[in-house]
Amino acid sequence: MNWDQLDLNPRIRAAVSPSLTLIGRGSVRSQRFDLCSVRWFSAVLILRGECGLRLTVGCPVLDELLRGGLPAGGVTELSGESGAGKTQLALQLCLCVQYPVQYGGLNAGAVYISTEDSFPIRRLQQLIREQSCLRSDVPAALISSLQFTDHVYVEHAADVDALQVCLSRRVPLLLTRGLVRLVVVDSVAALFRSEFQADDWLERNKQLLTFSSALQQLSLEFNTPVLCVNQMNDLNLFVFRLSPLSSSVSPALGLAWANQVMVRLMMQRLQGSVERGEQSSALRRLEVVFAPHLARGGRDAAVWREGLRGVKYTSS
Repeated sequence: MNWDQLDLNPRIRAAVSPSLTLIGRGSVRSQRFDLCSVRWFSAVLILRGECGLRLTVGCPVLDELLRGGLPAGGVTELSGESGAGKTQLALQLCLCVQYPVQYGGLNAGAVYISTEDSFPIRRLQQLIREQSCLRSDVPAALISSLQFTDHVYVEHAADVDALQVCLSRRVPLLLTRGLVRLVVVDSVAALFRSEFQADDWLERNKQLLTFSSALQQLSLEFNTPVLCVNQMNDLNLFVFRLSPLSSSVSPALGLAWANQVMVRLMMQRLQGSVERGEQSSALRRLEVVFAPHLARGGRDAAVWREGLRGVKYTSS
């Protein structure tokens, strides 16, 4: 039995391994009971044949951290300070999703919901030109045959009402027609910060629950990864720290939002830089804060012309 196929937190696997070893020596083993069939996905996904589906981030180092990439059927939050590289990763995923399943994609497009800045079309076009460099595992003929820009659907939401309309009408239409298999919201905190004052926390939390419920329903119904980019707040003594990083900031929107996401990732810009030929990049770090199937950990990364790549360190 290959334990690596189980989507379990390593702490859970370590706790149950002694018991499962005893079970394997008994009558259950003689009946060829397959524990690898036990997963945290629903029976509906098993019937669809889409159990354990992942969306690659386009980098083996980062995929190793995420055990294959972003899980389908759940909301993933990517938080970090300005300039950490959150939008870079979001754009990269919009291209990765268009590859066939055998190359880590979902063979469909992406819908990118922008709530603050204009969509970075120039950076997206640069990533497209450099796809052959980032995805050396994919045949060049396949890369050149993909019309990447035609399958990234951009929506702009100026307020919470426009965001709800987008999630209730336009996005379901794209998902139903099979045009997209990735939903990106960049960023989730921008609208809720600007429209609600500090004393409106009850109404804000109610709107947050409505928003998160819509995302979860879309993700589970269409088995589609949902990525929400989040901003950071200054951390004070009365705020519970949800980050494993030693910093004075915490993801925005508090516990009301944190309880609605399945996976929380965090990107941080570190001191120092990495050089590669004529290119130089500030060092970043992608951290797993919490997830039902991942242990806490992180990988250093850098942003190059072709996108975000994990940094490989060679032992001397």
